Amino acid sequence: MTQRRAGGRLRTAGWVLVPLGLVLVLGSTGCFFASHQGVTVRGESMEPTYRQGEHLVVEDIGTDEIRRGDVVLVRVPGKYRGAPVLRRVIGTGGDHVESDGDRVTVNGKPLDEPYVRRDEFTPRAAPYDVAVPNGRLFLLGDNRGNSNDSRFSLDEQSGSVAATGVLGRVRDGFVVPPTLLTLGGLGIVLALVGAGLGISGHAARGVTRSHRHVSRGAR
Repeated sequence: MTQRRAGGRLRTAGWVLVPLGLVLVLGSTGCFFASHQGVTVRGESMEPTYRQGEHLVVEDIGTDEIRRGDVVLVRVPGKYRGAPVLRRVIGTGGDHVESDGDRVTVNGKPLDEPYVRRDEFTPRAAPYDVAVPNGRLFLLGDNRGNSNDSRFSLDEQSGSVAATGVLGRVRDGFVVPPTLLTLGGLGIVLALVGAGLGISGHAARGVTRSHRHVSRGAR
């Protein structure tokens, strides 16, 4: 009887741990896909940083999390045939962005831009001097010689786009957030332990039945 009770407890533990583990695994996976998306680079505007056909991970962020230097996925109404594009944030609301057609300064400080594609074939762009309105962003492509960006719509709010159009920020060297990784790992462990306990419980139940049949036969 004691062995039978032990087998029942093992099966009960298995029934609890397996669903709990699956909930943690599915929940952590769902949270990840709810806040991240995969995108494929289209076009050459972000070369050499990101090349056409490259696959990237984009994380969901609020407008208050956007920083200068971020590469964002943005949708601009009336442009790019409605498709989202990748652009680098050069200026945010309140910034003064200026360029002589080559080098860029923000609030009087020259930007160090090692990511920009520079070669002898890149045409020199027209100079500009703009103030970025609040709630908006001044965006440029890294391939300045082949990028349709804020420089080409300076008469429309200084070429800026609404920060609310940002769909996410590119995560370089992406690593799964530790919290989600921990929850997912814990879920897997609980599911495996639960499955093991359930199997042990069923095995104990089978042994108990065998003993009962043997005992009846002996009588």
